[in-house]
Amino acid sequence: MLIPKRTKFRRYQRAKLKKRLSTGKLAFGEYGLQSLQPAWLTARQIEATRRVITRVVRRTGKVWIRVFPDNPITERAAESRMGSGKGTNSYWVATVKTGTIILEITGVRESVAMETLRKASNKLPLKTRRVRRFDVEERTASVRHFRPTEEERRRTTY
Repeated sequence: MLIPKRTKFRRYQRAKLKKRLSTGKLAFGEYGLQSLQPAWLTARQIEATRRVITRVVRRTGKVWIRVFPDNPITERAAESRMGSGKGTNSYWVATVKTGTIILEITGVRESVAMETLRKASNKLPLKTRRVRRFDVEERTASVRHFRPTEEERRRTTY
């Protein structure tokens, strides 16, 4: 499982889940899995998605995991009294914002990639969407030119 090699402090305060949108763009692969809501992804959940993908991709493709669990979550011992400090580190989480690309794939057919990403998204505790590289480029281009030009306005008939 994924854990940091070393950290500055043993225990941290919990990371907040902000509703802020992260502009996720595919950086490495042709297909990706994008989050649609903020959540914590544990190291076990990331590992489960990685195993699902590597079963299908094998040696033909390549997988990039874009999130890393670097926040420790502590838990107190069962039936312990109040006080006596903070609990021990129980597991590690990655804080994911809305729009973050969680993982990317390349080197496989589109139908195989989309089916694999669907299976991988079932292992995650948040809503996701499957994206293609050219979909993201078209979407960002359409966002820039959201107003019709003067010529397009003249052509349209109501």
